[in-house]
Amino acid sequence: MIPRTMSTQHPDNVFIPFFAQEPALGGEDEVTEAFYAFSVLGIEEQMWDFEGKEVDEFVVKKLLERHGYFFKERRLGRDFRLTPRVPNPSVEKAEAKLLLETLESIPRSADYAKIFYGEEVVPIFEVILPMTTSSEEIERVYELYRRYIAGKQYKRVYDVKIYEWIGEFFPGEINVIPLFETKEAILNAHEILEEYLTGKGFEYQRVFLARSDPAMNYGLISAVLYDKYALFKLQELEEEMGIGIYPIIGVGGAPFRGHLTPKNVKGVLEEYKGVQTFTIQSSFKYDSQPKEVIKAVEEIKSSKRGEAEPVDEEVLNLLPKYERAYSAELRTLAPLIREIAKYVPSRRRRKLHIGLFGYPREVNGMALPRAIKFTASLYSIGVPPELLGLSALSESELDRIGEYYKGLYRDLSFAFRYFNPKAAERFRFLKPLAEMAKDYEMEDAHRAITSAILSGQLNESLVVEAAGIRGFLG
Repeated sequence: MIPRTMSTQHPDNVFIPFFAQEPALGGEDEVTEAFYAFSVLGIEEQMWDFEGKEVDEFVVKKLLERHGYFFKERRLGRDFRLTPRVPNPSVEKAEAKLLLETLESIPRSADYAKIFYGEEVVPIFEVILPMTTSSEEIERVYELYRRYIAGKQYKRVYDVKIYEWIGEFFPGEINVIPLFETKEAILNAHEILEEYLTGKGFEYQRVFLARSDPAMNYGLISAVLYDKYALFKLQELEEEMGIGIYPIIGVGGAPFRGHLTPKNVKGVLEEYKGVQTFTIQSSFKYDSQPKEVIKAVEEIKSSKRGEAEPVDEEVLNLLPKYERAYSAELRTLAPLIREIAKYVPSRRRRKLHIGLFGYPREVNGMALPRAIKFTASLYSIGVPPELLGLSALSESELDRIGEYYKGLYRDLSFAFRYFNPKAAERFRFLKPLAEMAKDYEMEDAHRAITSAILSGQLNESLVVEAAGIRGFLG
């Protein structure tokens, strides 16, 4: 059974989990987190993120050693999955060789599992490749493991073959899950996947669609419609090729990043019917009561994947002018976003420290913090990112978009609750939003904090206090 839920290490939580040794999780805390996700929350899969952050390479060994009573009856690789996200050497040059280290750890983890279970068990057999843009990138990772990780066991070293000396390398091959993040890659996901799958006898293929980075790059509305277009095209490919294709979608708590919270499970399931696996990010896990989280996880697990719905390409034609407006408004706000981001607390330990913020993204030529700090920064000044670019669309155009983006008005209503009209006094292009905001109920406590931040009272405690009111960091 392909999991319906995947716990991730996205640092969008306001509150620090009870088991954390320090506010920024890493190392041993994340091993504990994986066990908590499996044993308490009932999440079926844990993404183990080697991309740009410190991570424990011996997680399988530690889980089996420390929690053997649990995993004796519930097998890693069968009842629960551990799925690494690896660096993409085509993009992340500084981390490229970490791909080799990660792939090398897969047979080693299988050795630990074999000792623990007394038979051959594969605890890790898939990896996620971020920022995928071509079938060649997927193929390289697949062949790298098959030929040069598992395949090297048949090479001779002096007087003996490697497997005779070191032991067999198991599994012989792995599945590679492409993560599509750019507009071009998302819209062409079905074509890229078709190229990769042609000639292979796979039983199934998983594919990962980003939600946060497309929203940062193109705006909320474009991100949703591009993903929904891709889901339908992937469904068509599944039918044409006769291979099960199981999409994963990376949804966070803010509407800008997917709006998957324990209170909005039904809305997200309805929005993304063609999705098999939903990410359960840190805010979902730690910013609600455990009983609510467990109930929400079970609600997702008990639901069944539906049929993706087509998106009229004429609706996609409305997006370029929306994206131009979004980009122009973002360019004006960028310096303030960068300033506020310094006060958004980090919730995970990361390896790279590039520029001011550590591991940034470049959006339309602008250096900006990653999606969570980006979202938190804008909410902290009372300008929810969901609202940027909105004034480029007429009411009738929004209604048309709402035929395909089912939760559009629910998401906008949520965002307007946290809009601060004082921001329009500083940024004139926000005045249309200030007029629209009059039709919505506002959260007074949040507005008071964002007013203080806009007036220059900027510190981490105010940023966190505002985040606590709305229920997510970013």
